Amino acid sequence: MSPRARKGRAAASRRPPVRRRTRRPGRRRQRADDRLIGILVAAALAVVLAVAVVNWLLAHWWILAAIGVLAVLAGGGWLYQQQQKARWEAVRAQGLRYELSQLDALHHSQFEDAVRDLMRRDGCQNAVRVGGGGDLGADVKATDPYGRHWVIQCKHRRNGLAGSAVGTPDLQVLNGTARQVHGADIAVIVTNGRVTAPAVAFAKQQRLHVIDRHTLGVWASGSRPLWELLRAVPPPRRPTALS
Repeated sequence: MSPRARKGRAAASRRPPVRRRTRRPGRRRQRADDRLIGILVAAALAVVLAVAVVNWLLAHWWILAAIGVLAVLAGGGWLYQQQQKARWEAVRAQGLRYELSQLDALHHSQFEDAVRDLMRRDGCQNAVRVGGGGDLGADVKATDPYGRHWVIQCKHRRNGLAGSAVGTPDLQVLNGTARQVHGADIAVIVTNGRVTAPAVAFAKQQRLHVIDRHTLGVWASGSRPLWELLRAVPPPRRPTALS
């Protein structure tokens, strides 16, 4: 057999190449199509529903008007209540007075609230009570109209003068945190009880201010701001209408 014949027979004996079957769309594509159809149907239903609602409201326009009137009345009532509350707070702050017997009867947290309110009465609009666990010696913080930052530690004694006296350790806590931690320009400790002589001496050395029972009585029952009752307070930080 000739070489050409052999090549021809070999070529004829070869198998034709196997064609790969084309894959049909899988389940993922089918699910995506189903999801798209669902979204389109939902969108169409939403449009139909919106049109129906709009048509119904146009046919019953008086309902929209009634809802609008009620909303205006409710908003006006809320705004009026807020204005009345603000006016009452302003009047209460301007005429706020405490007798020492009233302060003695307070809980220590209520005593801190009273000190905060007195600072607000004096014009410290941002006065806030921060007393509680972890207050680091600051029960009340405030900024007076002259821009000075106040940090006040409150020591309430249920029995007034008969209670335990405020001592040097209490002043040391205030001295260690008022300026370094809270950035105070004026650090004050206020009590409705007694203050020991060593504590008073320590306060003078460290430029701390002590509000004892007598000074508290004058401040709480009068109309003079606290800084007018203290000696050697820092000068104003900024000029104001009061300076």
